[in-house]
Amino acid sequence: MVPASTSISHQSSLQVALRRLSAIKAYSRSFPSSSLSLSTKAATMSTPSENRQPAPWRDILDSHLEQTPGYEFTIATIGYDAQQRPVPRLRTCGCRGFFPELELHPKGQEAMDQQVEGGGNLPVFESDMLSFTTDARMDKLPQLESSGHAIEAVFWLKDLMTQWRIKGTAYAIGNPSGEDAEEEKTSRNEIRKALRVKGDNDSDIAKWTWEKAVTKYFANHSPVARGSFRNPHPGQPRSSAPSQLDLKLGQKVLDLHDSVARANFRVVVIRPEEVERLDLTDQEDAKRWNWTLIDENDGSWWNEVELWPTYLTTDTFK
Repeated sequence: MVPASTSISHQSSLQVALRRLSAIKAYSRSFPSSSLSLSTKAATMSTPSENRQPAPWRDILDSHLEQTPGYEFTIATIGYDAQQRPVPRLRTCGCRGFFPELELHPKGQEAMDQQVEGGGNLPVFESDMLSFTTDARMDKLPQLESSGHAIEAVFWLKDLMTQWRIKGTAYAIGNPSGEDAEEEKTSRNEIRKALRVKGDNDSDIAKWTWEKAVTKYFANHSPVARGSFRNPHPGQPRSSAPSQLDLKLGQKVLDLHDSVARANFRVVVIRPEEVERLDLTDQEDAKRWNWTLIDENDGSWWNEVELWPTYLTTDTFK
């Protein structure tokens, strides 16, 4: 005979699971049906998971980034020259942490509280996906589109004598047209596959929106940085007149829904497929680990292998 306390506990757990399943289904229904696959399996895969575990490297990287204020990383994409030959394209970007768990500056949160319903989304999702922001008019997005969304990001955290490399695919969100824009619909669906339900906030899952998620990233920029998305077209000759009268340097944007700036603002989310960590804290016994995401019919998992290290040429005679 099962003790009464065990039976009650089992019923309580079952009720929680049923409520969460109902909330996830409600969340899925909040998106156009056309954005989900018609197959049951694919539809399940494109719904945030409550069972998927964090990647084994996530907490280590998160801890390292917390010890490195103002961290940047180098982003590599594939471009094409005038002869249509593939060429690497690199730039330094500010890492915005794991999507969608951005920690807002107090002034950013104040702006969200004043201008966004409920002050933004509640923390119902987490992921292993790193994020950064960009201007839609720059070359990064066309390069991602033309290369199957291939990307690699590299951190060199000198104070920790550690290098991180993250390879995978990247998707941009923030198109004001929403899922009426095909690339936005594709990006949301790909990102959605790698979201995890966080904690017991199942009652708030259906209230979560992509618009609020992107607006939070915009709010975390200073008014001058927001104004940079109203600059003349990046990379165009300075001698040429801007295509719109609204485009000029040095503007400050206080409105989080400024139509001109938001038309150019994008959040790029990296879905990692392979991660490497090189630890040079002990120069005589350096360490290197590789994690590769393995996709199988019954789910995905990370395969971890320790490798012989490669030394960075940072320690030389002067």
